[in-house]
Amino acid sequence: MTRLNGVVNPALVSALRSDLDAARFTVEHLTSLWGASADSALERGDRVPARRALTGSTAPAAVLARLFVLGLDVAASEAQSALPTLGVAGAAELGLVRVGLEGPPRVQATRDLRPYSFLDAGGAGEWWIVSDLGELATGGALPTDHVLGVGGASVTLSGLLMPGPAGTALDLGTGCGIQAMHLARQASRVVATDISRRALDIAALNLALNGIEGVELRHGSLFEPVAGERFDRIVSNPPFVITPRRADVPAYEYRDGGAVGDGLVAGLVAELADHLEPGGLAQLLGNWEYRDGEDGLQRALGWASGAGLDSWIVERETLDTARYAETWIRDGGTRPGAAEYEPLVEAWLDDFAERGVTAVGFGYLLLRRPEARPTLARAERLDTALGEGLGPHLALALAGHDAITRLGDDALLDLHLVVAPDVTEERSHWPGQEHPSVIVLRQGGGFRREVRAGTALAAVVGACDGELSLRAIVAAVASILEVGADELAAEIVPEVRELVTGGMLTVASGG
Repeated sequence: MTRLNGVVNPALVSALRSDLDAARFTVEHLTSLWGASADSALERGDRVPARRALTGSTAPAAVLARLFVLGLDVAASEAQSALPTLGVAGAAELGLVRVGLEGPPRVQATRDLRPYSFLDAGGAGEWWIVSDLGELATGGALPTDHVLGVGGASVTLSGLLMPGPAGTALDLGTGCGIQAMHLARQASRVVATDISRRALDIAALNLALNGIEGVELRHGSLFEPVAGERFDRIVSNPPFVITPRRADVPAYEYRDGGAVGDGLVAGLVAELADHLEPGGLAQLLGNWEYRDGEDGLQRALGWASGAGLDSWIVERETLDTARYAETWIRDGGTRPGAAEYEPLVEAWLDDFAERGVTAVGFGYLLLRRPEARPTLARAERLDTALGEGLGPHLALALAGHDAITRLGDDALLDLHLVVAPDVTEERSHWPGQEHPSVIVLRQGGGFRREVRAGTALAAVVGACDGELSLRAIVAAVASILEVGADELAAEIVPEVRELVTGGMLTVASGG
């Protein structure tokens, strides 16, 4: 393990920052230059509409976008005008460009550099992110030491981060440094590790470019660089992709940790307790295999249980083995029709068949080292569109669980509860009928849950404004429905527990 200072030339970085600011190299400004339609096309991997929109423009933002975002070469004179403080020579020294020596001088990007706007637990913000050139710019399969930029998984994980200050935090497998940057908005001290020195060099540049301090970069595999250390928070988008262990199958550093099957995530979960402070939280993305006769989500839950951790695991997607193979082969830049495509599919399917794998699940793991014994073991499948504020929602739901988990039913009835502000009620009636046929409680943010509610539960939830205890509300509803209060309480309390744990009801301040 090697500790890195993450030092880059501060004068060059300052000059680059100045030029990007002056050019208004922001998400909003670039979108205004090429339009919403071209922006959507870029997300699909099609740069043609954006290229056409920028053709002929010598505005600095347009030149920089053609160079660094679209991966097109530009005239050296245009690049120099767009980077007047840094200059082309300075950009080359930072490893961002190279200059063609044949014909009229042209500048070609050697790194991707683009603005990134976000909303995390610390609020809205915008950074510039450097990474390796993607398939759009290279036009072929990616090298195995490719350093990924900000993708959908990165955005998902940063949106899941729990709010609130932390003393120490660990970003395991930092890549371009994006999660360490988000963690630095909350934690006093962040350690970021990666097995790739190239990734750490790029992370150091991103930290410096965005003026982020308090992050220590360390080189090494998984937990090796932090042996014997514990943290309040651990965050990781680990190299969890299931890859056949064959010499003819590329192993990409950013996604392949070298384990067989889903062993990488299972191993990480097993080691987490040794690196978390009591009460410390870990948030990971991961895969789990469905094997003959074995449920994958329960398999993942078993990893956490075996490690003595509180766990809340959400499965967002399940792919059959063929779809899984196709997804990750294409992710590496190999397309159907290429000579190596079908042999790679065969290798993946052979690997799955050897272990009896029928499908692979993907999702989020929220894990906690309990102060005493575990109290939370929750696994669920959610395939609905997600709302905003997932991190705060998770924090609210976890706090709700902690507030009620050790309470018996009688003690729970003495609580004062409040309906979360994003919860609405929808009633459906058959034509001409007085009473609703269906009542649905909907959550507007977070996981956007939908709960079918009976008349009694809907009435109880509707009265939860923090003024009356749950016991008093149940008694009042029981009187209206002409049923026994004890009988109704026995029916309602388990449903209320689930609504509190799901964040649809919260415990009022003071009880």
